[in-house]
Amino acid sequence: MTKAKRLSPQESREIALEAAKTLLIEMGPQAVTLKAVSTRIGKTHANLLHHFGSASGLQKELAAYLCGSICDNISIAVTKMRAGKLAERDLADMIFDAFDRDGAGALASWMLLTGNEDALNPIVQVIHDLVEQIIQDNNEYQENDMLIRKDTLQLVLLSMGDALLGRPLAASLGLPRDTARKIAESILEQKFEDIK
Repeated sequence: MTKAKRLSPQESREIALEAAKTLLIEMGPQAVTLKAVSTRIGKTHANLLHHFGSASGLQKELAAYLCGSICDNISIAVTKMRAGKLAERDLADMIFDAFDRDGAGALASWMLLTGNEDALNPIVQVIHDLVEQIIQDNNEYQENDMLIRKDTLQLVLLSMGDALLGRPLAASLGLPRDTARKIAESILEQKFEDIK
């Protein structure tokens, strides 16, 4: 009989966070509990308590994990756009999908509703770091850094709002479901036009 490889604490955390992400997408933020994640990965509740401290600790780390992954992808996408290898709509879809399909908007809302507001700090910090890195890496952005910051705020709030209310609100206004994404696309087109 072969002995199973013992995972490092970091590997165990990542497996738990991936399971939490899957639960978030499949069943919503209320399903992201220590018990549900431990059941999903075959670990004990005590094991996850050791890694995350509480359900709110798990949700806070999940928020940072999701946002870190999203921002890494956006950073790569911005580089591709600058090289003409990615359309503005593709970047808009990536941002909107992160908040809607991948559950970041629902998780952020859930954390606010349950009084876990400090759990949003990692999301805010990761977005801040991404914007700072984009500005530092590109001389033309340094001259327009306030524009980049305002556009980022607008895009994040637009995609968050769309994730939460976009479908019913667009329908009630008689607009196509992707109207907010088209607005984001035009913001991105203008931003990249402004820095040329």
